[in-house]
Amino acid sequence: MELDMQNIADGGEKQEEEEMNKEKRLGGIRTMPFIFANEICDRFATTGFHANMITYLTQELNLPLVQASNTLTNFSGTASFTPLIGALIADSFAGRFWTITISSFIYELGLISITISAVLPTLRPPPCPTQMNCKEASAFQIWILYISLLLTSLGSGGIKPCVVTFAADQFDMTKSGVAGRRWNLFNLYYFSMGMATLTALTVVVYIQDNVGWGWGLGIPTIAMALSVVAFVIGSPIYRRLKPGGSPLVRLLHVIVAASKKRNAEMPSDPMLLYENRELDAAICLQGRLLHTDQFKWFDRAAIVTDDEAKVLGPPNLWRLTTVHRVEELKCIIRMLPIWAAGILLVASHSNQHSFTIQQARTMDRHLTNSFQIPAATLSVFGVLTMLTGLVLYERLFVPLARRLTGNPSGITCLQRMGIGLAVNILATVVSSFVEMKRKAVAADHNLLDDAKAVVPISVFWLVPQFCLHGLAEVFMSVGHLEFLYDQSPESMRSTAAALYWIAISIGNYIGTLMVTLVHAYTGKQNNWLPNKNLNRGRLDYYYWLVSGIQVVNLIYYVACARFYAYKPLQEATEICSKEDDEELAKDKMPSKKMDSSDKDGGVELQRSVTV
Repeated sequence: MELDMQNIADGGEKQEEEEMNKEKRLGGIRTMPFIFANEICDRFATTGFHANMITYLTQELNLPLVQASNTLTNFSGTASFTPLIGALIADSFAGRFWTITISSFIYELGLISITISAVLPTLRPPPCPTQMNCKEASAFQIWILYISLLLTSLGSGGIKPCVVTFAADQFDMTKSGVAGRRWNLFNLYYFSMGMATLTALTVVVYIQDNVGWGWGLGIPTIAMALSVVAFVIGSPIYRRLKPGGSPLVRLLHVIVAASKKRNAEMPSDPMLLYENRELDAAICLQGRLLHTDQFKWFDRAAIVTDDEAKVLGPPNLWRLTTVHRVEELKCIIRMLPIWAAGILLVASHSNQHSFTIQQARTMDRHLTNSFQIPAATLSVFGVLTMLTGLVLYERLFVPLARRLTGNPSGITCLQRMGIGLAVNILATVVSSFVEMKRKAVAADHNLLDDAKAVVPISVFWLVPQFCLHGLAEVFMSVGHLEFLYDQSPESMRSTAAALYWIAISIGNYIGTLMVTLVHAYTGKQNNWLPNKNLNRGRLDYYYWLVSGIQVVNLIYYVACARFYAYKPLQEATEICSKEDDEELAKDKMPSKKMDSSDKDGGVELQRSVTV
């Protein structure tokens, strides 16, 4: 009998060892071509689809400029809000792999429908080369556009929050693991996305302007189809983490349990709050969150009453939750003020692909006598700056800053974001001066009343503001995403990545609101943002308004960052080391350990560590 039991034990250990070896063979750098192929093709398709869309709406569908601009910003806002839905689905039950796969198919359907509408003449109004008294798209034709945009919004909702976190799942993202790598995953991610954007802005936009919208939208559609194939082919080597259940439900558990115990007496020693490592095992694979003194009201959810101490089996989570789950809620609350600072950054350049492109259309865009650069391609200078900035940041800035600060990352995420916000203010100030210069040249040549006239000023006057926006993205956007990933609970990282896109969503909606209010309340004679003739507008005033808002936002951010407390995490390696020490101590001195199956019927009252 004893021999049989030993054989069973040996078989179990062997099976567990085989599973561990199989797990080690999954993931790693070899998965990046398949995962990034999906995101690169998605970004290529998205950029090719949207970069010149203001031209499609105004030149092909004959929509007024303000209506077209608001349509795009509203769509961008919706497309950036749906990632929250996709993230919750991934974190709750579907997992990141299946969420990305299914969402990619939905996105592809949206691209196919918009491409068909660009090819079939019946789905768009008659051509209007003069752009005078043009027939606008009918309600049916606009609804075709909206359905296409809705499908792409839903599809991107499952792709955006999951790809970068799914890529991170393939690596050891603990502090020791990150410090041991000579490269930063988030910098690599943004560099790859930048290359895809650069290709779309040069190749696709040129095709749209010079060949036709059928091919101009068809190429992104084909690229997206290839991305789905590449991602699915790599599925056998992916490391897939099991979803840990709905994060929203866990947060509600804490809030409800704390509310029910609002009159309960807090223990004098926080180490007496409820811990259950077995219950939390699925949501803290990399480490356990430690107790903090912030937002202590929520600690009531982890108070063990006398009645609960007598209950057999797992606790009722609507009445009693663990310290780890309480700290998950605290992490999210701590992150929100910092996260909110990114909203106005997005609002400040949400119309960069509309009004700035319209500016470019009024300027001299010739590179040679026979070739002129497409207006939408100007964004390439921002992308090039971002790509160059990421390389210089990784190779020069980080090593230099590391020597001065002693931080393996050079500077913290919060410092990186603050620099990005400051650079963005400079970008909008430069935008104001450039518009003042453009209008001055137009006035000198008596072109203010000619909406279609080409002002004799080089379009490359717009390059500095694009470069500054690209530099701001190196610091702010990458730092923002890295901050959300690093400071979020590990079981909520897709949801945290969705917060990044929700900030973009809200920023786009605020951008729409700002444009609408400015257009509505600056009068008809000297409207800042006119529909037809930008030369008679005061776009420079609008940029000054945005700059002032950004200054206030930077002051707010510095105040929030000054009082931010990083999450305290006891990593899994530290926990194992501590348990080994406890086992050694146990051999020397007998002790009794309570667990959830204690014969006295008590729940596990493991001590929590307070920081």
